[in-house]
Amino acid sequence: MRQRTASLTAALVATVLAAVPGCGGPAAVRGAPAPSASVPPSGPTGRAPRDFAGRVDIGGGRRLWLSCKGSGGPTVVLESGLHDSSDTWTFTETRPPVPKAPAVFPGVAAFARVCTYDRPGTIRYTDPPALTTRSTPVTGTRSLTAMAADLDKLLTAAHVPGPYLLVGHSFGGMITRLYAQQHPDRTAGLVFVDAFGTNAKPYFGAQWPAYLRLLNSPGTPFDADPAFERADVDAAAAAVKAAKPLPKVPMAVLSKTEPFAAPAGSPRTVLAPLERAWPGVQQALVELGNQTPHLLATGSDHYVQLHDPDLTIAAIRLVAGRALAGR
Repeated sequence: MRQRTASLTAALVATVLAAVPGCGGPAAVRGAPAPSASVPPSGPTGRAPRDFAGRVDIGGGRRLWLSCKGSGGPTVVLESGLHDSSDTWTFTETRPPVPKAPAVFPGVAAFARVCTYDRPGTIRYTDPPALTTRSTPVTGTRSLTAMAADLDKLLTAAHVPGPYLLVGHSFGGMITRLYAQQHPDRTAGLVFVDAFGTNAKPYFGAQWPAYLRLLNSPGTPFDADPAFERADVDAAAAAVKAAKPLPKVPMAVLSKTEPFAAPAGSPRTVLAPLERAWPGVQQALVELGNQTPHLLATGSDHYVQLHDPDLTIAAIRLVAGRALAGR
């Protein structure tokens, strides 16, 4: 299982935006079953919200899988990277000297309400890995605007109480960023977990089209599936740049220190500019806010939430505290 999963995740993480559990792969994923219920996850008025895991009707004949746990504000929303289901927030891959720590989802639930969900066409790290069946499939290349709209529909339909502390990993950081620009009154804070930005393209030069092809067809068994999640990255950057400025809310940036994992034979012409771009991409995120902590996950690759979950949880707690203090 571990060797097979490792080869799959290595193929996926050859791309910076493909947020997949990486570098060795999970030995097992503990996913909740997919009930067909579509019950709002908020509790009755005056009571603590109950834990929830189920499908939520967002309209248009579509449902999205949502899982919420814990209580307390601001509500934390965990957004996975491209191709990734919500599984990456629910397990860990820590290595010495980092001690065994709770995964980000249950770790945050210890002090705040936290929710995560499956975007259509994302990978569940079951045995064997498979595209999620918990959210209604969508075919074709998706725009960042459509992804952010899905998030808004989901939070609204499920009556998830705001404002939200938005946590985005990899391409998920683009989704949370656009959501915050579109809904400043519903945004309490932002945490970028080794997230993608809008300034990577110049580092690639003529290799940018090759990188985009690798991103949307990274060599997985799901590449040819019409329901496999694909993104229009150029349009995504344009959407962020055209939107209103980010609200003045507390932020934090977590960044890797180790190279991106990639399968043997990956083109150096694409991987080399990716590594050159990353420090500049991370610094640009830091500069989006004032006095934004930049936390380096020493020894971690792109999947900081897996390899350094306690640091990820601490960053979320820090931003949550600042958000509450700033009310």
